[in-house]
Amino acid sequence: MKVSHKEIDALNALVTVAIDREDYQEKVSSILKDYRKKANIPGFRKGHVPMGLIKKQYETAVTADEVNKLLQEQLDSYLKQEELSILGNPLPKMRDTIDWGAAQQSFEFELGLTPKFEVDLKTRKKVTHYVITAEDKMIEEQVTQIQKQFGKIVAQSEIKDGYEITAHFVSEALEVDTTSTFALEVIKGKKNKDSLKAAKNGDTLRLKSKNLFTEPRVAQRYLGISKEKAEELSGEVSITLKEINERILAPLNQELFDKVYEAGTVTSESEMRDKVRESIEKQFEQQSDQKLLNDITDFLIDNTKFDLPDTFLKKWLQTSGEKPLSTEEADAEYERSEKGIRYQLIEGKIIADNGLQIQFDELKDFAKAMLLQQMGQYGQLPPEEEQLEGIVARVLSNQEETRRLSEQLMSKKLLDFYKENAPLKAKKVDFGAFVKEAYGQA
Repeated sequence: MKVSHKEIDALNALVTVAIDREDYQEKVSSILKDYRKKANIPGFRKGHVPMGLIKKQYETAVTADEVNKLLQEQLDSYLKQEELSILGNPLPKMRDTIDWGAAQQSFEFELGLTPKFEVDLKTRKKVTHYVITAEDKMIEEQVTQIQKQFGKIVAQSEIKDGYEITAHFVSEALEVDTTSTFALEVIKGKKNKDSLKAAKNGDTLRLKSKNLFTEPRVAQRYLGISKEKAEELSGEVSITLKEINERILAPLNQELFDKVYEAGTVTSESEMRDKVRESIEKQFEQQSDQKLLNDITDFLIDNTKFDLPDTFLKKWLQTSGEKPLSTEEADAEYERSEKGIRYQLIEGKIIADNGLQIQFDELKDFAKAMLLQQMGQYGQLPPEEEQLEGIVARVLSNQEETRRLSEQLMSKKLLDFYKENAPLKAKKVDFGAFVKEAYGQA
């Protein structure tokens, strides 16, 4: 048996595998003997079928199967031995006929080679890194929410501005039968508000659903209906008042500060607002980071030039999926996936050149941190170290979960690397400006 390859050009190569019949004949003979022992053919006792008949029926199929196995083994071994970095999988060059009885067979495989290139992060072009700041309005709303959360609820019989109203909404036409809690501020029009203010707890009103709420999305939320229905409201809706509550805000004093934060760490309103600002901006980091990753991906694709073995990859796409693609379908699929292929190569190069590969201990520590964070979100106390180790071991025994955590950790490592090494230009914006500037949305 002999395996060799020749490079057609920098991106394409041809591997030739020459196989002698003696390389697989012993295995084929063994399988055919086993078939003979088990074969049930009319007119012959089990185990006494003539070998000639067995060969006539099965030898070609068994030979083809064993040759294919041998080819795959030899190809894999050769690619590792020669350290050939390829894209996709080797593609066999099709032949019209194969003489499975020949003393020697020669098979050829096309390879698409990984291009050689460098990633240059020291460029004059800059990528904008949006740092999202909290608006004063957001901070005040969050402070008020905290005051509500730790304040008092006083039941009332009549509705006034600022009260919380719990009501049962019913409309057969809209297929609505739900209970929601809302404030008078989300109701549109003086007439609708006056009707609610005139009602008492337990009363039922019938109001027109159209223009009942300030916006369609508000109607969607409180009526529990689809966006389409909320935009085309018609008919009346029955509103039965279940509860009317006045929420008295907790005063901004030391007692509140110590309930919300670790005792003694916040001692004034301004310190509390600073904490709230920090918390809001921390929540914005995820959106900022995702935008940065997307922009750096585009930046690297646009600024890292190299050719791909296009013809080979299109041919490979025709046979690599669950069902074969036509030439036109493969061309369209390649056009959709080319950027992704390019970034995978660039990312792989960055990981290899900068030693960013994930080590098992890193993955273990990352899984621990994720578990502790999740437990904290649900108010659970952290387990003992031995118990935590056991949970992490069970999580990492699941291949799908390990893959998901590995992707998250690699994304974090790359993000940290980009923040330190990519050509970034920081820009502070509030959330509204971020959405408008980064995504072109008002």
